[in-house]
Amino acid sequence: MSEILVRATEPDDMPAVTEVFNQPRAVWGTLQTPFVSLAERRRRFEASPPGAVRLVAVIEGKVIGAAGLEPAANARRAHTGSIGMAVHDAYAGRGAGTALMAALVDQADRWLNLRRIELTVWADNTRAVALYERFGFEREGLLRAYAWRDGAYVDALTMARLRA
Repeated sequence: MSEILVRATEPDDMPAVTEVFNQPRAVWGTLQTPFVSLAERRRRFEASPPGAVRLVAVIEGKVIGAAGLEPAANARRAHTGSIGMAVHDAYAGRGAGTALMAALVDQADRWLNLRRIELTVWADNTRAVALYERFGFEREGLLRAYAWRDGAYVDALTMARLRA
């Protein structure tokens, strides 16, 4: 198996990040819609809030996953960050999600002093839920009919990891 490199996202990564998020299974697992253009992906990257961490997973020079950690903007929630990620369909199950999650948790704990990391995940995305649970995330609530995905309303879980 090829080694997975996790590094900061660069502006030149936007074509590959766009490809990752436009994969059928990857977009299914996010709140994004299919067919986001490269121009829109660049606009979103450039509009990242201050303090946001943007990472990519790379195998043999190819960006195959992307993840982000955004510290809360509200000063009363300064101890909190939220995360999101996606992995290219062709590379799912090869450790990119684990590598990205390990890097995000390390950033949150050792560099940003975040006590709470939170996320929202589709309740039927068992693979992602299992990944998050391996990193200490716990289910906090069920959001019924949370969003419209692929022609139907779907439930989501709120999950969080608290650092002692």
